[in-house]
Formats: sequence, structure tokens, C-alpha cells
Amino acid sequence: MNPPTLEVADIFRAFAGRFIERSRARISWPQHKVMRAIERCRTSALGKHRDQCTTCGHDLGFSFNSCRNRHCPKCQTQARNRWIAARTRELVPVGYFHVVFTVPHQLSELMLQNKRVLYDLLFRAAATTLLEVAANPKRLGAEIGFLCVLHTWGQTLTHHPHLHCVVPSGGFAPGRTRWVRPRSASFFLPKKVLSKVFRGKFIDGLEQLFRSSKLAFHGSLSWLAEPRSFAKFVQQLHQHYWVVYPKKPFGGPEHVLHYLARYTHRVAISNHRLLGMEDGKVTFRWKDYAHGGKQRAMTLAGEEFIRRFLMHVLPKGFVRIRQYGWMANRCRKQCAARCRILLGEETEPPALAPNLAAARVCPICGGAIQVVERIVPRELRHRWPRRTRELDSS
Repeated sequence: MNPPTLEVADIFRAFAGRFIERSRARISWPQHKVMRAIERCRTSALGKHRDQCTTCGHDLGFSFNSCRNRHCPKCQTQARNRWIAARTRELVPVGYFHVVFTVPHQLSELMLQNKRVLYDLLFRAAATTLLEVAANPKRLGAEIGFLCVLHTWGQTLTHHPHLHCVVPSGGFAPGRTRWVRPRSASFFLPKKVLSKVFRGKFIDGLEQLFRSSKLAFHGSLSWLAEPRSFAKFVQQLHQHYWVVYPKKPFGGPEHVLHYLARYTHRVAISNHRLLGMEDGKVTFRWKDYAHGGKQRAMTLAGEEFIRRFLMHVLPKGFVRIRQYGWMANRCRKQCAARCRILLGEETEPPALAPNLAAARVCPICGGAIQVVERIVPRELRHRWPRRTRELDSS
């Protein structure tokens, strides 16, 4: 893929100063850090390093250092590949379902003001919904495991929090003595049941947070701080249909790897979707799912683009990829091995594709690459002193 001609960093450099002046009171410190990191990523401000192949000795020359911020569009490849490599050994030889949990747009502003507690609640409500419905003998009657990835954006960078859940087809019977398969290869759990249970669990959690005074209400939401107003707001949420969308199942572990490579370490918008920046406006490509996934272009003012991008900055330390059930960290490796035994599969999990197996390989011989020299930013400033500006004496 050819390098993009326009990057998010270019937009920040062009409009961030004006945006900060006008919105200083509304910008959080984590958002400031994200903007600064993306602007400085792979520039002399962060220093540089020289790579060399450990096999053939080929010198790849100097490269500027990356910021490694998880919101940066240029810094996700190696983190994604390392994570997927670690998960590859845990895949089991069954089909995988993809379930998406979405909250109504009426909750959007409240979630923006309470990101940590309400995103946590979204994870908890979706996870307990899947675990309880699957454990019901009338449904599947099995202990399932799954992986959840939080996305907070829509195609036009609006706030659209939702969870992508990847669920192996089936689960363990009580006692983990056998593997229970769904009744149909294309059906996992009824979406209407999942929707009602998910709505109930999320709203119950929301009311508990309100009673324990863990929710903040600012600006246009200050009226919700009054108990009667909040009760009326909750009643309106009960009247909405909460979208839970089970997609068609994956063909197997190989397809899951392809999916994870595209979804786990995404950011709000990639550089390759940017089309142009002109006259103070930014144009980017988006997919209109309401009309068959047609490719369309949207133009926003530069400051509005930055505002929408920063809406999706997560709280410090917030974990956006979580695993539950038998795929939880404490037992995932042992349960995956037990699953293969019950299915009578002796084969190893699928190998990573060449472009995922190693992020940094020599273009000459394919050997591993190591850093042989580092230059920190202070040394760069010493080697390349800034040019002094000429004074205008007119």
C-alpha cells in the first residue's frame, strides 16, 4: 500500500493551535497528550535510530522514532502483530461468531462525560449477557468464551460506542466433559433475547451508578442530576430497541486472524481515508452502510475534524480489548488445549500470515532487524541546530 499523501498529524499541525485557543476549557490533558504525540510522531522531535539486519548485515539507514500512542494512526502495526501472535496459539478449531452490541444514541453525551465508568459498564453488561444467555439450558447450555473490542466511532467520526465480540461456536458442557455445539452452523443465540437482556443489565448498572453518585452531569446534562429527571430518562431508554447484531459466522481460525488484524488496534480514522485539506477544510472517505456500503466523501472544517477525533481518546490506562468466560486470562491456555482434546483435533493453531508474523524483517533476506544506533532528540538538536530567523529591519 502506498504511503498516504495526507496524515492526521498534518491536520493537527495546521489547525490544532486555533482549536486549542477556542476550546481550551473543554480539552482534557489526555487529549492534549494525544495531539502532541501525533504531531511529533516520526519527526526529529522524538529522535531517530539506525536498523541493521542480523543475518546479512544490510544497513537500512536511519528512521525517526514513533510515538507509540495507541490513538496514533501510524503506530498500531507492531502492537497489533505482537498481540495477534500471542493470541494465535489460543485459537480453537471451530467456527467463530461476530456479535455487535450497540447502545442508543440518547446515551452518547452521557457516556462522553463519564467515559471510564460507562465504557466499563458497556463491557460488563455485554459480557454477562452473553455468558448468562449461553448458559441457559433452553439456549445453548454451555460455558462460552469470547473476546470484546471497544470501538467508539462511526464512519463519519461521530460518537458511536459499540462492542465487537468474537465468540467461538459452542462451549463447554458443565464440568467441561464435552464440547456443546449450536443447533445450527449459522445460528448462535437469538438476537431479540440478547437485546432485551443487554438493555436490562445496562440500565440496572446505570441506575446503580446514579445511586452511588458515580455519574457526572455537566452543561446540557445538568438536569439529569435530579432523581425524578433521571428516572424519566431511564424510562425513555426502556422504550428503545437496543441493537445487538449477530453477524454471519467466520469460517474458522484463519478468518478470525484476518478479522483481528483489521479490528483490534484500529483508531478513529486511518491516514489512508484522508482525501485532502484545502481552504481550512478536511475531506475524508467514509462508507455509507445505510445505502449498501457506498463510498462517499465528507468535508469538515479543520477544527471540527479535530474535535471529532478527540472525542474518541480513551481514559488513561483503560483496557479496550477484554476476554471473558473460558477465554479469560486466568484459564485461556488450558481451556483451549482442553477444547482441542474434546474435538479430537491434534493439529496446531494456524500459523500467522507472513505480513503478520513479523513486523520488521529485512527486505533483502527476510532476517530479523535490530537497532544498532540511537540518537535522542537532544543529540539531533545538537547535530542539526535550528536556523536563526533573519530580523526584518524595515
